[in-house]
Amino acid sequence: MGLKITALPSGFVRGVAGSGVTLQRNHDRTFDLQMMFFAITGGDHVVLVDSGTSDEAFVREQHGYKSFQRPEEEEPTRVLAEAGIDPADVGTVIYTHLHWDHCSNPELFPNARFIVQAEELAFAMDPVPIFKKAFQRTETAQPPIVSVLGRVDTIRGRKEIAPGITAIPLPGHTPGSQGVLVETDAGGFLLAGDCIDRYENWEGDGATQAHLPSASFINLIDYYESFAVIERLGAEVIPGHDPRVLERRVFG
Repeated sequence: MGLKITALPSGFVRGVAGSGVTLQRNHDRTFDLQMMFFAITGGDHVVLVDSGTSDEAFVREQHGYKSFQRPEEEEPTRVLAEAGIDPADVGTVIYTHLHWDHCSNPELFPNARFIVQAEELAFAMDPVPIFKKAFQRTETAQPPIVSVLGRVDTIRGRKEIAPGITAIPLPGHTPGSQGVLVETDAGGFLLAGDCIDRYENWEGDGATQAHLPSASFINLIDYYESFAVIERLGAEVIPGHDPRVLERRVFG
């Protein structure tokens, strides 16, 4: 297919409790979480998977993440420019889900259509109270996707978005979480979103659990069924928040 995936940094949080990243495991550890979005090039147009975070001040004020940092060099337009991508050339943005750290900045892409699972969009507009802040549905902020609602295309279930690029439902973390399967000349890669935060989630505990969900979930039964879906795909998993992804940076 000639497709290539490039991981793009968008801020980070240091020292997150291990049991928050791997449910009921790693109580004595902390993990760093890297915020990222991804560019898929080599097709008819640039496809993004997610669109990064807001700036540091906004995140600290609206979401309370005092340890969140997004250095100037990780501002989305600078990161895209470094990768040789003009935001105007982005034709599609696929959202793995609509938590604030994955779907900010949609207004940067004037020519893009935005793809999201219908169930995810509906939930983001009216989440249960404990998840309102994560979806930025508060009295002082609105879900980022609202600013481009006229260019949003909802899908239901598995769907090919472009040749070699397929949305795969992976609910559990949120109701409409999805991954993006990319077929490259080097094989299949799954951009797993927050179904797989770090490689530790996919690798399990080496004893009783083949895979570990994070402590951020809405339905654990769905979460484990999504793990089974990923197993059947047979693709290489790219986690949504693991700093080691940036060490490799380019896939396919």
